[in-house]
Amino acid sequence: MQRTSIAIIAVMVAALFAGTSYILLAQQPMAQPSQPSNSQSLNKLGYRDISSEELNTMLAKKDFLLVNVHVPYAGEIKGTDRFIPYNKIPQSIDQLPTDKATKIVVYCRSGMMSATASEELVSLEYTNILNLKGGMIGWEQNGYSLVGK
Repeated sequence: MQRTSIAIIAVMVAALFAGTSYILLAQQPMAQPSQPSNSQSLNKLGYRDISSEELNTMLAKKDFLLVNVHVPYAGEIKGTDRFIPYNKIPQSIDQLPTDKATKIVVYCRSGMMSATASEELVSLEYTNILNLKGGMIGWEQNGYSLVGK
């Protein structure tokens, strides 16, 4: 009888330990593989947002296509290579690089049209798309100037 009681207590302690461990582990976030910082990672739509500061640094050693997608024209960032309306991306494929891995930075006035253009470019299988978060408004708010306004 005493052996049975000890066995029952042992099973109960083991069950309590297992249940407590499960609850504690369930509350812990799952370990994620090492990823680049938010500024370096793609969003769920397949392109990456960049800040005005990042773009300004990139412009010093320009190795990308800079595309203004805002309509109507509301000025531009110095160094802009193309003007393609955000809603005419598929029809303007001849103005885009044939190499789908080419780095392309898109911007508009606020960031909304360029986000739409970025999604469209990703759907056309471009793999290195950067969107200027905050657009020309954010650009100016960070102390950078526009031309052609």
